[in-house]
Parts: sequence; structure tokens; C-alpha cells
Amino acid sequence: MRIGGGYGGGVPETRDSGALRRRLDPAVAAVRSAVRAALAPLRLTGGDPAPDDSPPRVLVALSGGADSLALAAAVAFESRRLGIAASAVVIDHGLQDQSVAQTANAADTARAMGLAATVIAVQVAADGGPEAAARDARYEALRAEAERTGAVAVLLGHTLDDQAETVLLGLARGSGGSSLMGMAPVREDEASGVLWMRPLLAVRRDMTRAACLAEGLGAWEDPHNADPQFARVRVRTRLLPVLEEELGPGVAEALARTAEQLREDAEAFREMIDETIEDIVEHAEAGISVSVPALAANPAALRNRVIRHVVQSEFGVSLTRTQTLEVARLVTDWRGQAPIDLPGCAAERRGLRVVFTARP
Repeated sequence: MRIGGGYGGGVPETRDSGALRRRLDPAVAAVRSAVRAALAPLRLTGGDPAPDDSPPRVLVALSGGADSLALAAAVAFESRRLGIAASAVVIDHGLQDQSVAQTANAADTARAMGLAATVIAVQVAADGGPEAAARDARYEALRAEAERTGAVAVLLGHTLDDQAETVLLGLARGSGGSSLMGMAPVREDEASGVLWMRPLLAVRRDMTRAACLAEGLGAWEDPHNADPQFARVRVRTRLLPVLEEELGPGVAEALARTAEQLREDAEAFREMIDETIEDIVEHAEAGISVSVPALAANPAALRNRVIRHVVQSEFGVSLTRTQTLEVARLVTDWRGQAPIDLPGCAAERRGLRVVFTARP
């Protein structure tokens, strides 16, 4: 179900920009500055011009909450200045009694800002956790809408606080550096080429609330955001406040910095893997093989990443830390071990190669 019309347009500015700057609320200025920095490169790298020389197009994922509402308001303002076509997409998950009215209200608010808005109803899968299922349905709908409209990017309203919560959850699960990296400011969707962008990852949640208040925007409070059955809510309402109280202010910022530093490290490792892997990997019957001497010559951090990368690329599965170390022992501690059963494949030592083969 879609509600809404075309895209682009907006209300032209009529007030003196100097007067606007003098009266601009600091929170509004902070959000607009973050959005401007994110959108500006799109004007230069938005792909080849269309036949009608149309501007690059972006979508704002709008829930009606303070974060996405502040984001939408900033995009409405900055996109006109940058010559970027922008519109809002509101996803109705159908999980609450008032979802139809709430999503319609969010769309109306976007239109009042000068953004065209579309409401899309999705079906959330019954199996698995409700939070993950709703996220999957939402992202699939946003991806499809971006492809339908020719948008180059979808903008998401995650803040620095969301990043800190993500890092803590990854730390608690012990899922390694990939989880501790948190959310990337920009990530290209492999299937569609659309960019997922998070302009507000350096902005605190209280700043987006203050921006909404300053602009007279009534933000919706999602009841799920206060439900302690969700681990993220417990981190937000219980764990982070305790850490701030016991360790002092700045914990959230420190966690976000950690995520940024780990992403930088991961990018460096990724480049090293890309340079190395072509020389040490060969296709094998029903699978792929990796050179034992080449793996042994590399430090453990790079060796383990190569192993995980090979299995992920060839078989589409992610290895745990324990599974990765067992495969690495075929290189560093070879004692005639039997083949190792892994998700979707098996690994075994054959001479000077570790061979991964698909399992039925």
C-alpha cells in the first residue's frame, strides 16, 4: 500500500539567510551541518546525468520519532540548497494498533516540510525475533523504493547514542571486531548499489530532540523504545546510565570513537586481504583451497580474517571465533587432524593447502 505522490519540490526560502543564521537554534544548526556534510558529496558523485539532467535523488527513512524527524527537517532544508531531490518514506510495520494513523501523521509532517512522502505497509515475518524481523522488512521496502524511484541513497536517523548501544551489544555477545565496528556512516548495498547513509552518527539523541522542539515538530514516542524485553532498550535505559554514573560522562562518545577506529582498522585489513588473496587462493573441486605456507607467513589477525573471508565469499556463511581457530590449527598446529565440519562446508588439510568443500 502506498500513500503519497511524486518526489522533489519544496518551499523556496523567502527570509533573509543572515537573519536565519543569527536566530538559528544550536541543535538545529548541528543537525543541519551533519546532513550538509553527508549530502554534499552526492551532488558531485551522484552518477551520470540523466537525459533530462535531473538531480540526484535521496530518500529519508522517516518513523516520526525525534531522530528521523530532525533528519527529515534538515534534509528538507539542505537538499534545496544543494540541488538534490529529496523525499520521505514512512514504513508501516503494522505491529501497533495506531500504526496507520501514526504513519499517516509522519507523512503529513514531511509534506509540511516540503518533502513528498510515501507510506509503505510491510508484512513482518512471524518467525524469529520481532525486532530483527521488522528491521529486515523495513530495509527490504526501503531498498525496493530506492530502486523504484532511482534514488542514489537512503538516509537513516541513527545517532551517536544508537552507535554506542550497538557497540555495547556487540561486546556483550563477544562477536568480534565486526560487531564492535558498529554502524558505518556510509555503506553501499551489494544488491542494488544504493547507499545506506547515517548522517547523524556524530550527533547525540538529546540534540535531535532539542532540534525538533526548536522547530515545533511533535515527535512520536515508539512504545517499543521503552519496552525492557528488548536488549537494546535495557542497554539504553539501564546500562549506559550506570556506566555514565560510575565512570563519568563521555562513555557514549568513547564507544562511538572505538567503533570508528575499528572500522579504520577493518578497512586496512580488507585492503591487505584483497591484495593477498589472489595469490594464495585456488579453486578446487566443489570448493576452494588456500596455501598453507602463505597463511602461516601472515600474523594471526590477518590469517584468521583470510579464513573467514574465504568461507564467507565462497559459501555465504560466517564462522565463529572457535571455528576460525580450529581451521587455523590446520596451518599452525598440523597433527593429521580429521576434516572439520563447518556451516555449509568442510575444511581439511591436503598437503600444503587447506581445502574448503561444500557439504550437501
